[in-house]
Amino acid sequence: MTTGAIAAVVFIALIISLVLTVPIGFSLGIASLAYIFATDQLTLGFVARNMVTGTDSFPIMAIPFFVFAGELMGGGGISKRLLDVANVFFGRIRGGLAIVTVVVCMFFAAISGSGPATVAAVGGMVVPTMLEKGYDKKFVLALIAAAGSIGVIIPPSIPMVVYSVTVNSSVSSLFLAGFIPGILIGLVLIVYSYVYARKAGYKGDTEPFSIGRALREVWRGKWALLSPVIILGGIYGGIFTPTEAAAVSVIYSLIIGLFVHKELNFKQMLDVTKRSCETTATILVVIGCATGFSKVLTLGRIPTTVATLLTTMTDSKVLILLLINLLLLLVGCFMETVCAIMILAPILFPVVTALGVDPIHFGIIMVTNLAIGFITPPLGVNLFVASRVGETTLDVVIRGIVPFLVLMIATLMLITYVPAISMFLPNLLG
Repeated sequence: MTTGAIAAVVFIALIISLVLTVPIGFSLGIASLAYIFATDQLTLGFVARNMVTGTDSFPIMAIPFFVFAGELMGGGGISKRLLDVANVFFGRIRGGLAIVTVVVCMFFAAISGSGPATVAAVGGMVVPTMLEKGYDKKFVLALIAAAGSIGVIIPPSIPMVVYSVTVNSSVSSLFLAGFIPGILIGLVLIVYSYVYARKAGYKGDTEPFSIGRALREVWRGKWALLSPVIILGGIYGGIFTPTEAAAVSVIYSLIIGLFVHKELNFKQMLDVTKRSCETTATILVVIGCATGFSKVLTLGRIPTTVATLLTTMTDSKVLILLLINLLLLLVGCFMETVCAIMILAPILFPVVTALGVDPIHFGIIMVTNLAIGFITPPLGVNLFVASRVGETTLDVVIRGIVPFLVLMIATLMLITYVPAISMFLPNLLG
């Protein structure tokens, strides 16, 4: 069979499975089987072995640890103390609660590595307060959904770990590269929140700022503030690897939640462990099946064919990167981030490397695109989490998300075409 025919068989099988609402991991497995039956070149054992080896990786071990740590931090009072500290410094500004929400999401992102976990942990605290203060519900829920998406851009980041394993790049360099883009997106959201609050007439906290109060809240939140210092400082100080840092974050969160804040009890521990296991199992099944699928694509020479097709359409680096961004934004509307990376990274990687794009820079482009997918209808997972937090229907969140989408896509274009935004820290410290 020709490469085009093989690609057609594989992707038709994948699309049919997805349309029939087969879970994405199993859909990838079915598509791999379609290749085997269509070409008669491989055995079932080949796909099964690659599924196992896809999850048999030291960097992949970071995923369950970061998922568990994020859940523990939400239940152990760390996120609440971050909110109190941020409120002291930013709460008095007009629209201060909205700004505090973005700041806390950025800080929590530097601990958890997960977008939905950030929305759930921070949203559960700030949404009721903002609604009580008279903020428009659709703005509040759209803001928390958008700010939560920063959780996968500012390190540590689960999608970055998956990307690094998929294309064999440095996790530490990716983490470094994510800082400035994540902070940039956060600043854009803060500026928009301030402008929106001024137009809507939202006022800041009436309690006057005092050094004493600020010092009290900082001291009270010291263990929460130390979390990213220990996790990220340990990585870049050469004390431990990103995977070991993930394990340290779990131990740290347990100690703080159980013995310092004393806000974790036995029932909460069971709930947190159950949610973490469910999330981790879903991710690892997808990674295993996607690894087998990517091997099948490679054997069928599909990535090479796609790369050749794109480069023959145009030799303009600007245009090809624009097309890739549009593809990733479209895929992000319908597909979970880890799945999209595992499927598309092997296909697009040869294209961007042929253009001279640094693999680390492309990783940030890809993760940022898919972070925007978290807030893009119809399947943006942060939209669903925000609607649950706000106890409302999905359409309320969708009505408020459009300005945030426009701003984040504009920032994505800046990140795409100004590589220094992503590469400054890796080049400086790498």
